[in-house]
Amino acid sequence: MWCRRLACLLSVPRRHTSHHLLGLSCGRRTFTAAVARWHHTAPESLSCAWQLHGDHLELRYANTLMRFDFVWLRDHCRSASCYNAKTNQRSLDTASVDLGIKPKAVRVDETTLFLTWPDGHVTRYGLQWLVKNSYEGQKQQVMHPRILWNAEIYHQAQVPSVDCQSFLETDEGLKEFLQNFLLYGIAFVENVTPTKEDTQILAERISLIRETIYGRMWYFTSDFSRGDTAYTKLALDRHTDTTYFQEPCGIQVFHCLKHEGTGGRTLLVDGFYAAEQVLRQAPDQFELLSKVPLKHEYIENVGDCHNHMIGVGPVLNVYPWNNELYLIRYNNYDRAVINTVPYDVVNRWYTAHRTLTTELRRPENELWVKLKPGKALFIDNWRVLHGREAFTGYRQLCGCYLTRDDVLNTARLLGLQA
Repeated sequence: MWCRRLACLLSVPRRHTSHHLLGLSCGRRTFTAAVARWHHTAPESLSCAWQLHGDHLELRYANTLMRFDFVWLRDHCRSASCYNAKTNQRSLDTASVDLGIKPKAVRVDETTLFLTWPDGHVTRYGLQWLVKNSYEGQKQQVMHPRILWNAEIYHQAQVPSVDCQSFLETDEGLKEFLQNFLLYGIAFVENVTPTKEDTQILAERISLIRETIYGRMWYFTSDFSRGDTAYTKLALDRHTDTTYFQEPCGIQVFHCLKHEGTGGRTLLVDGFYAAEQVLRQAPDQFELLSKVPLKHEYIENVGDCHNHMIGVGPVLNVYPWNNELYLIRYNNYDRAVINTVPYDVVNRWYTAHRTLTTELRRPENELWVKLKPGKALFIDNWRVLHGREAFTGYRQLCGCYLTRDDVLNTARLLGLQA
């Protein structure tokens, strides 16, 4: 697997050059380890200490032991000649850096690391910046703060809906909405005029609309106008949408414009909450679901609509440095033939998938919502699964998909961590 290969690559020492080396024999391979002493910022201070090795600098600061490759330290220099602070872009040509580079001199004071390179160039790093941007620091950080929930947790939180006028006309209303959305993966806007046009205005407040094979804004009825079970009156089990896209759509918007009948409640399940239970109960199964690539497929030949979409990816997608889950791709309707892994992995995958499905289907994890005209629902399609109960009568929804990057960009510009 790629992670295992990556781990092997990371573990192989690239350079073994030091003033003092100690040879260690291991089987047929010989490793060398630097005998180095710790340097402190001041004799009486142990808040920061460092030592040089053959190919890296080791730094202890803020209760974090960090290791920095010398090439990395030269490449990330923030001096005016290496980095454009106005555009936040690198000016240094990384390919020009000697891969065997070493600092000529190193100095550390209470707040800053200074490195002088062979050509005389001086690089300065704030120690706090290094903690934040080191691999060891990133392992301790969460990219996206979230509140995981089941039905009880969500109800007890009493997450408020945001009024449409406040959402459209004030930064405060928009920020409150986005904070709810980022934390819980769902958010509601009330008092929306029940038309497709007004729903579009709502959606475009936070993002560009992502045009797909379904168009930009769509009407959604049970006329089976598209080759999809969703265009019927049948119940739909929990799932995420567009798993058959190489990059599944990030956000989905639903607005019920009319319903003359019974049933049709919307089901919402926090996929990350369910995955967290799997991680606690069976970490090996969580890992398997994050490693095995699967194909999802959408084949459509209805009227003028002819499509064959294929997306590939694991059910659970995690950042490899801190194992933080960022995307769940779960849709039993659209999962294609499993032919991407050998037979001896398949049964273990089915077992892991069953464990996750059991969590997703626990009644206590199900949040049921009755959508009605005037109440728009935004769903994080990378996190929250949705479904519906069967219904009778005429039911019309409109909605769209939003580009995830634009939604997160809007949130960051309002000062939110996204």
